[in-house]
Amino acid sequence: MRPPCEIVVWYVIPTIRSELAKELLNLGMKQKEISELLDITQPAVSQYISDKRGHGIKFNDETQNLIREFAKGLVEEKYNQRDIIPHVCQICKKVKTDEILCQLHKEKGKMPTDCDACMSSHLVD
Repeated sequence: MRPPCEIVVWYVIPTIRSELAKELLNLGMKQKEISELLDITQPAVSQYISDKRGHGIKFNDETQNLIREFAKGLVEEKYNQRDIIPHVCQICKKVKTDEILCQLHKEKGKMPTDCDACMSSHLVD
């Protein structure tokens, strides 16, 4: 059985990066600028933008708004590279409370339907 954190690393964080890269691009940043800001390669940015990487999870409107507002703050220089980790962690915690992680965990981690590992794991935070 896979722990919830493995599901986060393989699915949730790449989807957050993908959505963030798309928002930054829509706000006028170039792929090279996005790669430098997010400390990832330009080909990775291209893959996130073209849905070759970090796709398959549909975030709810509230989570999308968190990503959108963070991207806007980065472009407006309200936030900087130092703010990326805390914001990604905040978005990830939001995903956990939306039970998206539970759904993924049961689907990808072959967990029993009565498992509550994802929801109970937030108690440790």
